[in-house]
Amino acid sequence: MKRIEMKFITMVMAVFFSLTLFAQIDRSQQPKPGPAPKIQLGAPQEFQLNNGLKVLVVENHKLPRVNISLTLDNAPLLEGEKAGVVDLFAAMIGNGTASIPKDKYNEEVDFLGASINFSGSGAFANSLSKYFPRILQLMADGLQNPLFTEEEFQKEKDKLIEGLKTDAKSVTAAARRVEAALAYGTSHPYGEFVTEASVNNISLADVQRYHQNFFVPENAYLIVVGDVTFSEVKTLVEKEFISWTSAKAPNITYTSPTDAQYTQINFVDMPNAVQSEIAVQNLISLKLSDPDYFPLLIANNILGGGANARLFLNLREDKGFTYGAYSRVGNDKRYPVRFVASASVRNAVTDSAVTEFLKEIKKIRTETVTEEELSSAKAEYNGSFVMSLENPQTQARFALNILTENLPADFYETYLQKINAVTKEDVLRVAKKYYKADNLRIVVTGKASEVLEGLQKLNLPIFYFDKYANKVENPLLKKNDLPTTTPDVVLENYLKAVGGRDKADAVNSVYSLATMEGAAPFALKVTSKTMVPNKQVAEISADGMGTLQKLVFNGESGYQEAQGQKVSLEGEQLSEQKNERPIFPELYYVQEGYKLTVEGFENVSEQEAYKLKVVSPAGKESFRYYAKDSGLLLQTEASISAQGMTLTQTATYADYRDVSGIKVPFEVTQSVGPQKFTVKFTDIKINEGVSEADFQN
Repeated sequence: MKRIEMKFITMVMAVFFSLTLFAQIDRSQQPKPGPAPKIQLGAPQEFQLNNGLKVLVVENHKLPRVNISLTLDNAPLLEGEKAGVVDLFAAMIGNGTASIPKDKYNEEVDFLGASINFSGSGAFANSLSKYFPRILQLMADGLQNPLFTEEEFQKEKDKLIEGLKTDAKSVTAAARRVEAALAYGTSHPYGEFVTEASVNNISLADVQRYHQNFFVPENAYLIVVGDVTFSEVKTLVEKEFISWTSAKAPNITYTSPTDAQYTQINFVDMPNAVQSEIAVQNLISLKLSDPDYFPLLIANNILGGGANARLFLNLREDKGFTYGAYSRVGNDKRYPVRFVASASVRNAVTDSAVTEFLKEIKKIRTETVTEEELSSAKAEYNGSFVMSLENPQTQARFALNILTENLPADFYETYLQKINAVTKEDVLRVAKKYYKADNLRIVVTGKASEVLEGLQKLNLPIFYFDKYANKVENPLLKKNDLPTTTPDVVLENYLKAVGGRDKADAVNSVYSLATMEGAAPFALKVTSKTMVPNKQVAEISADGMGTLQKLVFNGESGYQEAQGQKVSLEGEQLSEQKNERPIFPELYYVQEGYKLTVEGFENVSEQEAYKLKVVSPAGKESFRYYAKDSGLLLQTEASISAQGMTLTQTATYADYRDVSGIKVPFEVTQSVGPQKFTVKFTDIKINEGVSEADFQN
């Protein structure tokens, strides 16, 4: 009986104590956050090899483990018509070396209880400290002397193509592809994507060339964190990496992308979609070193950073539209990145979900966040940041960022202080600045027959794209309601529009004089002479500078000249020049075996135009757009290769005038990738001013 009484008294005292403690806490007041914990990171020791490799060492002797990471801080690469080279390279590197077969290489790594992983931009390894010398040696061998065999290449190529075929009907895959492509354009590294056609263009030599050109030590950072000494690492690295050939990685720059001109919906029809993918996005320029970096982290956390954020609470908890709605922001030292607010929602509520996204973005831009939201966001960052410090990879990333992002040495030691210093006013300021309510691109990928009518009621401009980011017509328009035609009719209407087939056929030569604007800081003079079927002379000059560029082709051979240097036309360039028909190519398509199809309608220069697909006998595709009403040629479009990149070349024709009974455009606007320039003709002569002597090499 005594023991029972004592146990009862102990329980009563415990309850009494807890109630007393509770009574002493004022629950009406938000607890004040304590001071930010003091962060102490081991300062890395550094050295550099003569080939450019930079090495950072962080000694941490708590555990007998070592982490090794190698990062190539190269500029982004546009792969163009061979998109997929980096994917294949990443799949193949690490599968053995020139001296160690694949199976033996992998078996040894596994036997040592270690791991080595390679990617298209570096490598990562970890091991017990006693095996560190051998793992570093294997990693160095794999990086410098990868085993690339034709058999392995074909295997990985087949796997990549199979994966693309699997993704062909994936609504999510299509959405992610189009969202990036529309934000950046497919001629930017961040906007291009891999296709089956681009993978089929790739050879083993392309993979080997990527390794040779981009896996070089110039922009390479090797970071070693763990149970090692600086002197040990220095000795081993000098031994294993000193033979890494010094080279300069290509550093191609690209035009910075721009936002949508005004808020709009970009719709992608996926008839198999059972729910809609929504991404509300705009571009932001943000570096780690920017003062706005920390306030924007907090703003994003409040808007869509997790299950306690506004988007999640609204679209899931309140409306039940989705399993989750989130937002994200990134940072990049070279190019703008995307702010994206996204969710997968039921078809029936697609338009309503878009409305709620816009409402939440407007709210955070116009109303101050609550003290509770601000404190919660800060607490979340405090906790996750402190926990992340236990990961050696975090220390490596911090050390790398300080070097490559030009950050102060104490950037991460004062990280939490900067987070906790963010005010409600800071959040409002950066939300207004970076969430661009007037320039949002709302990309919706879904089933048009079920969601498009609702979206059309939102009174926002809607543009339509296919799953590869190509502009298309409204998918709800019935094909049989559109005027139908054939390539022969389109071509005949064009020839009638310019003056008639007989007059076009009678044109033997054309002389033109024009000015070019936009290609240089000053106006250029362009002189051109052409003669059927394919003879051409084109010269670009400038006042006081003489001839800048010149092309001469006599129908069989020719040359290009620039800065006084002549280069003969050869190979594919010569072949293409022979097949060009600069004067009314429409007269030659049928007799020379071109394949023609009418692809539908496009809006060009505010006119409805037939889109004519032209496939040459060599298989090269191009597109020509003819006005449905006037029949005149409005635009041409083709892909070209330049400096290892595939670019879209577009020419838009305007200001048609009569010359000797033939209608000729007196203004042509050329676009090649991000570059754009306009050619305005001042003089055009038909069947005069040109002779055979003009084309002599």
